[in-house]
Amino acid sequence: MRCRLARASIAPGDDLPAGGRALSFTGSKPTDGEGEADMQRRGIGIAGIVVLGGIAWLAPQARSARVEAGARAPEAAAPAGKQALFNGKDLSGWKQVLGDANADPAKTWSIVDGAIRCSGQPAGYIRTEQSFKNYFLVIEWRWPENPTNSGVLLHMQGADKVWPKSVEAQLMSGQAGDFWLIDGATAQVDDARRNPGAAINVKGMAKAEMKPGEWNRYEITCIDGHVVLVINGELVNVGRNCTPNEGFICLQSEGSPIEFRKVELTPIP
Repeated sequence: MRCRLARASIAPGDDLPAGGRALSFTGSKPTDGEGEADMQRRGIGIAGIVVLGGIAWLAPQARSARVEAGARAPEAAAPAGKQALFNGKDLSGWKQVLGDANADPAKTWSIVDGAIRCSGQPAGYIRTEQSFKNYFLVIEWRWPENPTNSGVLLHMQGADKVWPKSVEAQLMSGQAGDFWLIDGATAQVDDARRNPGAAINVKGMAKAEMKPGEWNRYEITCIDGHVVLVINGELVNVGRNCTPNEGFICLQSEGSPIEFRKVELTPIP
């Protein structure tokens, strides 16, 4: 794949060649003639998605240049729209769901030093009470003890159960950045990265996690069914035409203690 843009610098609100709009721009343009593998290593593009300085949009030749995934810094475009989904004090705005109906949610979910702490047991999740579509989501997480499994469920729809229909942005240690398409969810992805033993699992393009105990930053962009995952500044996965394409956002309990200190969403108009 070759991606060429008409300008070496793009500012928020600038038009892209096919009439799209950049949310922000901090990087450099692709090198003329640069191949897809080289671009992936630089975090610039994959599958028709161009990522420059952390901003991702559909390449003009792929369909249109409408912003498909504003990433890293949409604050430049819409600072007033930023929403803290976690207030740092309690789980207001979240519903707790556990697979064991007799379990005490307070033993699974708590607030410790301004962060959400999940014990990892039993299996379940907290989900937003509000449904969302088209947004830039920032989540910061770490494993305070032995790292195991968790995930961010996007576009969750249907009944609350373990596990609900959703597109999972994986948090499992060593596999963060994978997709899991749960309970009938779908996505157009690079088939070469589908797990041959489980087609609903799409492997990430890179490993970008910090060491256990250190904080990680997930930057997740969802717009018109396209989902772009960036971990610690590195592009790790892209899914296109995902279904469902809107719904609740969930944080999983699935293994051992995990902490979340920021859950922040900026709507993309």
